[in-house]
Amino acid sequence: MTRAPAPAHGRAGALRSSALGVTAGLIGWFIVVELVSGILQGYYVPLFSDIVVHLGIRDADVNWFEAGQLLLSALVLPILAKLGDMFGHKKILLISALLTAAASWGLVFADSFWTFLLAWSLQGFYVVWLPLEIALIFERGRRQERGVSQTRRAAGLLVVGLQAGAILGALAAGRLFAASGGNLTVVLMVPAIAVTLVSLVIWLGVPESEPVPGRRLDVGGFVILAFALLLVTGGLSFLRVPAGPGPGVVVALVVAGIAVLAAFVWYELRQPDPAVDIRVLVKPQMWPVQATAFLVGISLLGAQGPLATYAGTDRSLGYGLGLDATDRSNVIGVYLVSLIAGAVVFAVTSRRWNPRVVLIGAAVLVGVGYTLFVPFHRELWQVLLNLSIAGIGSGALVGAMPAAAAAAAPRGQTGIASALTNTTKTIGGTFASAVFGVVLAGAAGAAVASTAAPLVGYITVWIVCAAGGFLAAVLLLFVPGVAFADSLPDAAAAASGASPTR
Repeated sequence: MTRAPAPAHGRAGALRSSALGVTAGLIGWFIVVELVSGILQGYYVPLFSDIVVHLGIRDADVNWFEAGQLLLSALVLPILAKLGDMFGHKKILLISALLTAAASWGLVFADSFWTFLLAWSLQGFYVVWLPLEIALIFERGRRQERGVSQTRRAAGLLVVGLQAGAILGALAAGRLFAASGGNLTVVLMVPAIAVTLVSLVIWLGVPESEPVPGRRLDVGGFVILAFALLLVTGGLSFLRVPAGPGPGVVVALVVAGIAVLAAFVWYELRQPDPAVDIRVLVKPQMWPVQATAFLVGISLLGAQGPLATYAGTDRSLGYGLGLDATDRSNVIGVYLVSLIAGAVVFAVTSRRWNPRVVLIGAAVLVGVGYTLFVPFHRELWQVLLNLSIAGIGSGALVGAMPAAAAAAAPRGQTGIASALTNTTKTIGGTFASAVFGVVLAGAAGAAVASTAAPLVGYITVWIVCAAGGFLAAVLLLFVPGVAFADSLPDAAAAASGASPTR
């Protein structure tokens, strides 16, 4: 009689080992997907000058490409994530991959500004890949009560794939363009082929999740949310477009967007199955995570432009590095490598150390890295050191935020919770990019008769980024430990009256 539990324990161990093996294979497929996602994000940038010539447009018109893709990404991300929660994350992941592939092929054959802008914007469907992957990994790991730890480590590896793909894409594009004799059409086929192949990978290699039955799509809520995001991100994006409307129009759009967001909250609190569960969003294990994602976006996305312009500023002004385009690319490459290092460090250290402590340390590194810019910015080695410190912290945070949000969400909402970290990060980056552009341009007009922004403008950017990192560290102190623990499913089960599995 006393030996009876042994076979059951053995079967449980076998099931656990089998499930972990499936999860490991799933992570491997997703690393391939994120590698392609990174290629999409890094491949086209070195080709922009050639694309301008090919389409017969101006350099300034390139800003519309980024603005268009940003707007579409902000609109479709929460909707696709919620559809994944409702109908299965693999289905929506595959659909988004096919849409991205179609848009990538559209870029190959686009022969005008408007067709290229349309295809470029539609390519933004790839933005939902990472949140859906996180949801798939978390839901599979949840069954073995390893959802949080498994997803946390996997997210770090996915970020490694993403950043490695970005570096690979950036390095490959220029070389392929030269090898093809400047045939832009042939060069643009490479990412289109990659996305097409990764669609096959998703179709054949990724298992489906188990959606919660009885869900409904809150169409009204998503319409209101889309309108609010369109106003806010659209208004902020106009600040980066040279031919955009004046600041008065931008402020009016942003204020209107905030008002619509308030109406969205009021509407969602009255829905039985809301587009975004506001009650979950304001829980102590969720809102600090989303706020941290916003703060990470300030330095991760918003500071890239100022970094590039500072690196190219003529040293005769008493600051700047005076680097040419190639050397500036190398600086960005060092930063991307530091993001990979941070993601790897987090994936490894979170197994042995308290994940909260690791993330607080990562946020502090972001703050320290940008603080060091204030006194140390005149030499290339100083800039690289500062960027590396901040990049290691950012890499850890980027991998951890979607996993923490998925852990804090109830079953059936992991996709939308993970996606919202991407949305808030993008809004943070858009907001910071717009503000930094105004700061640098305004300070330049007031200080010197030069196209270069003055040092005080860059110092302001660095201080804001540093403050964002330190504030994120403070917010992470308030995240309950359940957001970093594998016991969350049991807690949720207890709260719903179900019997725990242990």
